[in-house]
Amino acid sequence: MTEEYPAAPLRPASEVEIGMVRLRTLVRLRWLAIVGQTGAVLFVEFFLGFPLPLGACLAAIALSAWLNIFLTIRWRKSVRLQETHAGLLLVYDVAQLAVLLYLTGGLENPFAFLFLVPVTISATSLSIRWTLWLGFMAFGCASFLAFEHFPLPWIPGERMELPDIYIGGMWAAIISGVVFSAIYARRIADEARQMSAALSATEMVLAREQRLSALDGLAAAAAHELGTPLATIALVAKELKRELPPEGPHTEDIGLLISQTARCREILARLSSREAQTDEVYQRTKLLVMVEDLIAPLRGSDVVIAVTSSADNDDKAAASEPVFRRNPGITYGLGNLLENAVDFAEARVEVDARWTPSQVSLTVRDDGPGFHQNIFDRLGDPFVTTRPGYGEETGEPGRHEGMGLGFFIAKTLLERSGASVSLANRQAPEHGAVVYVVWPRSAVDLGKG
Repeated sequence: MTEEYPAAPLRPASEVEIGMVRLRTLVRLRWLAIVGQTGAVLFVEFFLGFPLPLGACLAAIALSAWLNIFLTIRWRKSVRLQETHAGLLLVYDVAQLAVLLYLTGGLENPFAFLFLVPVTISATSLSIRWTLWLGFMAFGCASFLAFEHFPLPWIPGERMELPDIYIGGMWAAIISGVVFSAIYARRIADEARQMSAALSATEMVLAREQRLSALDGLAAAAAHELGTPLATIALVAKELKRELPPEGPHTEDIGLLISQTARCREILARLSSREAQTDEVYQRTKLLVMVEDLIAPLRGSDVVIAVTSSADNDDKAAASEPVFRRNPGITYGLGNLLENAVDFAEARVEVDARWTPSQVSLTVRDDGPGFHQNIFDRLGDPFVTTRPGYGEETGEPGRHEGMGLGFFIAKTLLERSGASVSLANRQAPEHGAVVYVVWPRSAVDLGKG
């Protein structure tokens, strides 16, 4: 495994930050509402011929228009609003809609369902506190409008009166719609934010692994550049040794300098030998060699790691071991799975590599407690973990605290390489977890691709 570098801490899923709303978004939505409200009022008054308090309705609509103009002049539309300011603007929208409904029939007006809009916007963009406040406000306004309102605009000389049970049904529908839409929108927005944060973490891990893979090339380049000055140092040291008397006080130091120079040249020669190979050759590795490289840092603990392999002996083409290209994503993904198996195992981890003409598979088994049934279906999602300490301040140095991102990142990187990853628990009476990683052989075997 590669050395771990410190990274910016990720917050638990329940604390993923709520994104701030752009002023432009609320202004555009309000302009859309203004156009719709104006068109509806004028259509009812002049096309249908139903009388309504036109002046008061247009005044309420004009107030929203003036608010939009003021916000556009006062602030740039690209500015992101603080949560309090965005919440207050949505409170205004609920109040303005309530005034229009009060003037045009209350809950008898079919447009009463628009109470859902500000609450849904809050659920996707603001904290749950503001969503609750707006929900209670919509609840209060709907309850008030069920009893107090101007008559519903209707044919002159006639009065439209809907049954109380219908008004009660409208009230229940609005409240249910507000609650359902808020919960649904909140859940979808939270999942989107969590996935975005987890994918960002995956990109950081992949970039780090790519930088580490590039170190070999940098080492070869450094060996090439340092060869000439080191040869000059060795030449000057030998000249000094010939000129100094054999029993002089500095003879031993010069001899040590020459020997250490020779050692440096041997080290640089080994580094340069990688460059002597072609990059393509060095980027190749056999499956079992790659597995052993990943397991090597994990050996030495109380857990025994056993590696087995097998091939489809009926097919000569499949008998040869698959040759992988060195891929940081595969390296990190398999390394994470092996680390998890060693962490949870009681005494033994089994790694079984198999290959056939059509696919290459790697199975990792441990004898630990296995996957918890209550989160089994959610494994592979971001911020899902069974490790202790998640979101807690334990204060115990060296304790491995799970963030719920390790397996998500490993699964994502392996799937990007073309693999399918599946999970299972070992069948009773055995216990432990099993992870299957399967690639199409043509996707990873350089000899078959």
